[in-house]
Amino acid sequence: MKMTKVNLYLEGLGCANCAAKIENRTKNISGLESVVLDFSQSKLSFEYDELSMSAEDKESKITEISKIVKSLEPDVKVISEPDRKAAESHENHDHSHGESTSKRELFRLGISLTLFFSTILLDLGGARLVVLFAAYIISGYKVLYKSFRNILRGQVFDENFLMSLATFGAIAIGEYPEAVAVMIFYEIGEFFEDLAVNHSRKAIKSLINIRPDTAILLKDGRETTVSPEEVNVGDIIVVRPGMRIPLDGEITDGKTMIDTSALTGESIPVSYTEGDTVLSGTVVMNGLIKLKVSKSYKDSTVSRILELVENASGQKAKTEHFITKFARIYTPIVVGIAVLICVVPPLVTGASFHDWLYRSLIFLVISCPCALVLSVPLGFFSGIGTASKNGILVKGSNYLEALNQIDTVVFDKTGTLTKGKFEVTSAVPADGITESALLEAAYLCEKNSDHPIAKSVVRYIREVAPELTHATLENAKIEEISGKGIRLSVGGNLYLAGNAALGQINLLSAPEVNTEGTVIYLYKNHALLGHIVLNDGIKPDSHDAISALNALGKEVWMLTGDRKEQANAVANSLNIKNVLSGLMPEDKFEKVNQLKAEGKRIAFLGDGINDAPVLTLADVGISMGSIGSDAAIEASDVVFMTDEPSKLITAISISKVTKRIVTENIVFALGIKILIMLLGVLGYASMWMAIFGDVGVALLAVLNSTRILKHKL
Repeated sequence: MKMTKVNLYLEGLGCANCAAKIENRTKNISGLESVVLDFSQSKLSFEYDELSMSAEDKESKITEISKIVKSLEPDVKVISEPDRKAAESHENHDHSHGESTSKRELFRLGISLTLFFSTILLDLGGARLVVLFAAYIISGYKVLYKSFRNILRGQVFDENFLMSLATFGAIAIGEYPEAVAVMIFYEIGEFFEDLAVNHSRKAIKSLINIRPDTAILLKDGRETTVSPEEVNVGDIIVVRPGMRIPLDGEITDGKTMIDTSALTGESIPVSYTEGDTVLSGTVVMNGLIKLKVSKSYKDSTVSRILELVENASGQKAKTEHFITKFARIYTPIVVGIAVLICVVPPLVTGASFHDWLYRSLIFLVISCPCALVLSVPLGFFSGIGTASKNGILVKGSNYLEALNQIDTVVFDKTGTLTKGKFEVTSAVPADGITESALLEAAYLCEKNSDHPIAKSVVRYIREVAPELTHATLENAKIEEISGKGIRLSVGGNLYLAGNAALGQINLLSAPEVNTEGTVIYLYKNHALLGHIVLNDGIKPDSHDAISALNALGKEVWMLTGDRKEQANAVANSLNIKNVLSGLMPEDKFEKVNQLKAEGKRIAFLGDGINDAPVLTLADVGISMGSIGSDAAIEASDVVFMTDEPSKLITAISISKVTKRIVTENIVFALGIKILIMLLGVLGYASMWMAIFGDVGVALLAVLNSTRILKHKL
């Protein structure tokens, strides 16, 4: 199967309850997988098998989705992703159109309020009912029209039908002013609710608004302003002070200070000069620079980050799934209770039907679950946006929620807690072997490896013995043995470079070295050439991270393939009590699997090079400083864009505040609704209170969700 993802944007989608219905119906379309409607971005995503579905079939599925949307929300436009950019280019027009629509709504509601209050403040005599009727129609014609239209389409239990039924009931029992007031204030609440939702969406979007609009292409000495998508790998672009870098590349001319805060959350600008690699999405502070583009726009850092964040809502948290399921049954249950309240007491006790009908109407008004289905996804996406602003990419709200639940944190050592920048401290030849022969073998083995240790060895040899770096690897056969080292066959010779375990599996001696550091043993044709010792310093930030985790009561482990002496030295320095050393990648996997079997909820932090299996196994897999590593981003659930382990504390903090605010919204919304329902049954609540329990609570819950965006870490 070759799964392809499609994104559709639902312009004008303002009803969260309707969004949930659209998602549920779309899931029933055959051939579509992973259907998710992200209300916070008005985006409907699905996947399909490109091998089994033709282009015509795909278009027919999109047409079917459009029909579902139109049946539930006729005013919503379904826009494909290619058409979205064209729509965004008219953003200013849309903005002014939106403003004029808001003004018309305010005018309509203002007229309704004026008419309503005139019936209270003025003696209108026989005209009073006519004025009330006019106020009712002006304020509620949209609700009445939608209700009638939806009934014809078989859509009964929506807020329009419930409001129509409730106000008709109030009119039937002679509560004319209350029926009009309820309709007017319901519409006012909906108006401000829409404003709050749109404000939240814009606030979240502004957090991740790092997409560059243009690039200045330099060709044949002439500068041309183009779209970043038009620039090819190898082209030269110009970036002036104040501009956002549009594409990843290497500086070929100039030097500058660059603000990387949009990617890393770090506020201090960093100095860059010729030969340095810079990333798209960052901002040039001073000095004009020229870049040689290294990646096309679709593969650039900014494009990958935006795709990650925008698709994060595809992985929904358990809380979101619960609310979606709860919303499906909540409204019918409440309507059923309303019918029983209306019918049973008058039949059983002979009580006034008029009185119990009024009480049942309160249930109808408050039965829409909008406050829940609005605020929960907005809350989680606000948390994901805040994390992104702080240099933390979370690939789904389920992982953001899981961060709040972890009780055990497992660290890799090299490149995670330590700097991963090894320095050779000694090269010790075996008896009868020259240092030159030892270093030449090391260079041949390590020159093509991407491992930090190999790079450090090669860098050292280039500095101390540059004459050895001319050796070639023609017709060489190289085998990298995970967690052990390298086997190289070249020129009729067999070389081995690695740790003691590599010697053991080849039945070779590896003499114990009594010194602190990482030891690389070198062999040629099964004869020991000697060993090289490297040291790796601890990141200053690691102390803060481990201290904070210990203070939070988390169980901390360090798993490493390094020697026991070196592992214990790092663990003792950082106050890590649980340490396992000399591990292969499969050993780390087994240990994490064992911890999970014990019921522990685990976050694993690695550098993303050899830890992909463990990153996938952990409840939350986190790759460190891997902004340029596709493999790490693919394997992990969370990506820290810097090399700071303390980002985990930041991530946990954002997770906690997100979960707290989402829980506040759920408790507040359900609590107020249940309270008003009880008061309504007892005869102490009015339909005015029910209106507050519906649109008022939804408005407050949405505003509460935006607090996450302003969370002080």
